Amino acid sequence: MQVTTYWLEHAWLDPTVEPGVVVEVADGRITEVRKGAETPPPGATVLRGLTIPGLANAHSHAFHRALRSTVQVGSGTFWTWREVMYGVADRLTPDTYHALARAVYAEMALAGITAVGEFHYLHHAPGGTAYADPNAMGEALIAAADEAGIRIALLDTAYVSAGFGKEPDRHQRRFSDGTAEAWAERASLLKDRPHARIGAAVHSVRAVPAGQLATVGEWAAARQAPLHVHLSEQTAENDACQAAHGRTPTQLLAEHGVLGSRTTGVHNTHLTDDDIALIGGSGTGTCMCPTTERDLADGIGPAVALQQAGSPLSLGSDSHAVIDPFEEARAMELNERLRSRTRGHWTAAALLRAATVDGHAALGWQDAGVLEPGAVADLVTVTLNSVRTAGAAPRLGAETAVFAASAADVTDVIASGRQIVRDGEHVLVGDVANALSTAIAALH
Repeated sequence: MQVTTYWLEHAWLDPTVEPGVVVEVADGRITEVRKGAETPPPGATVLRGLTIPGLANAHSHAFHRALRSTVQVGSGTFWTWREVMYGVADRLTPDTYHALARAVYAEMALAGITAVGEFHYLHHAPGGTAYADPNAMGEALIAAADEAGIRIALLDTAYVSAGFGKEPDRHQRRFSDGTAEAWAERASLLKDRPHARIGAAVHSVRAVPAGQLATVGEWAAARQAPLHVHLSEQTAENDACQAAHGRTPTQLLAEHGVLGSRTTGVHNTHLTDDDIALIGGSGTGTCMCPTTERDLADGIGPAVALQQAGSPLSLGSDSHAVIDPFEEARAMELNERLRSRTRGHWTAAALLRAATVDGHAALGWQDAGVLEPGAVADLVTVTLNSVRTAGAAPRLGAETAVFAASAADVTDVIASGRQIVRDGEHVLVGDVANALSTAIAALH
């Protein structure tokens, strides 16, 4: 068994920052962590700066990356933004999606992300015709993550209707399998592999009829797989659900057995007190996506109340308005400061937990996101001497990372024991900016 030794100049060993930490890795896992090493052991790889566990991006739509900047022209609403998004979706093929996702996942790796939850609903060809391989699009994403060096939870998404009692429109036909039962049959053909886990998603209560919600929940439960759902992102969804069913989306999901400790609600923005109690009491997680929620003018979700009620928090970059997990973490705190006009709702350590261990758990990796023996060997090093991070004492490294650093301050990334970023360069993909430019140009 080959052992690789790393010497970390400073390491965040929750909840404190420790100087001179030796981490040994074998077969993709951490085998030993030793504190108090003033100098690197012979042959050790030296990681200068602050090293934290790998970051988890718990909510991604990879193809939305092609919308960056394009959707900032003019004003509009979430619903007008969605029409632009559909236009990009219409032009994707398995090959072009693979090229785009490979570049997007490489961008994530450069930002310190070692695992992504891909909320995947772009299943079929335009018009809804199945590909020869009915999971060609999902397989393209799985291959893209492998080539970018990160893990993926492919959250294969049931998307059956355009709204309560509405058939899919011409854009949405390629998202739909017709019924949740047909979705389950297709999704069952996908298989886990070392870097990929297959999970499930309910796109939203408007996209899966109430009588079919349990089918998705039961599919995930039978596999002990993560189950995610867009929940109360828009007040219009809440109003439509009340009109159709006389209850909130959260209440509808609870009635059909969708909530629970393996489930994560994404956004959870416009909730009642009863909704918060249902989510927290069932142990359902909450994935906040602050940069997308502010970009789309969705609102600020009640993250403090949700966590206090028992809902674990994770973070996602969603539409990829930016890909910067440090910005997502601090935005959750700063948004709450704006709303409440008080400071200090979460410590830097608590925000890092949402971005690391709790994010990985939301994707089905309960053994990742910590620097401990037995954990998946994900290490992310952030420089402490950039123009953004210089000046603070190293013992405040967590505060520096969360409240000052950006994705550009990530220097080195080891994912599942393999170094995929070295000195700020992606080892596997190379010129990530060029890969993004080429992939996006092919869609416009």
